[in-house]
Amino acid sequence: MLRVGIVGATGYTGCELIRLLVGHPEVEISVVTSRQYAGNLISEVFPSLRGRIESRCRNPVPEEVAEESDFIFSAVPHKTAMGVVPLFYEMEKKVVDLSADFRFRDHRVYERWYQSHTCPELLKDAVYGLPELYRKRIRGARIVGNPGCYPTGALLPLIPLIKGEIISHEGIIIDSKSGASGAGRELSLETQFCEVNEGLKAYKILEHRHCPEIEEELSGLVGHSLSVIFTPHLIPMSRGILTTEYCELTKKKTTETVLKLVEDFYREEPFVRVCPLGTFPNTLDVRGSNVCDIGLKVDQQRGKLIAISAIDNLMKGASGQAIQNMNIMCGFPENMGLEVPALYP
Repeated sequence: MLRVGIVGATGYTGCELIRLLVGHPEVEISVVTSRQYAGNLISEVFPSLRGRIESRCRNPVPEEVAEESDFIFSAVPHKTAMGVVPLFYEMEKKVVDLSADFRFRDHRVYERWYQSHTCPELLKDAVYGLPELYRKRIRGARIVGNPGCYPTGALLPLIPLIKGEIISHEGIIIDSKSGASGAGRELSLETQFCEVNEGLKAYKILEHRHCPEIEEELSGLVGHSLSVIFTPHLIPMSRGILTTEYCELTKKKTTETVLKLVEDFYREEPFVRVCPLGTFPNTLDVRGSNVCDIGLKVDQQRGKLIAISAIDNLMKGASGQAIQNMNIMCGFPENMGLEVPALYP
């Protein structure tokens, strides 16, 4: 059995990791850490886990976590991850980091949007954890930077369209709407029930940290700098992201032709589904699953293409994708422990 440690186990992503890993046939959860809840049973923090796991939360001592684990999930905030991942790397442990600390190739881009990077030398060894794009590299990696939730939902429809030279590299507009769990579990006035319920608002317009992550990946695909307009919105639901992308066609195409191209591109992918002609993604259809649904429509008269995706921000947008990466890194079937259908309705 693979001994798995979870550093930062009492946030939403930590809880999702545990919920999935307790049913993984090749995994034993060896360590769960939490500064806030040290000494508490994890089932006291999350009563939904009663009877499934009775581990006690411990203060995060990196050396102890590494000694008792073969594989480690770092589910702590940005900057905090940089303080523990280098030690795990030195002790030859495999790590999936769910913060932004190891997502960027260029530490200068990271520092422009976050803070100083204390171990930029490790970025060359870290792999961006989008399996549909980097599966071969993930297989041999020891550090994987798990993608952000918004970038996952934005990139998956765009990758085959750009690779297939269907859309222009200019003028891509990305409109995303996320449930409140995307802000994390810490108390915040902006995500209190009365501040969110019955409201819908855009936030961090032209300054969201996930925009440079999207741009870095798209720029790597095309071989030159590519910029997008990205606007996130907070919507009054617990989980899920719906992303709508507006693109310029490079040549005349029908919806049927573009759908076939995307279907063929993702045909062997276990967690990407392309919606049939005339149907479009709904966050309700992916809630609680590791699936990304993609829908498309072409406006031939205007030369435009609209691509829509739906993911669960805590699953394919975080913990589910992290376990997908673990499976690849450890040689397990990619869908092991992740074959959970959506929680409909």
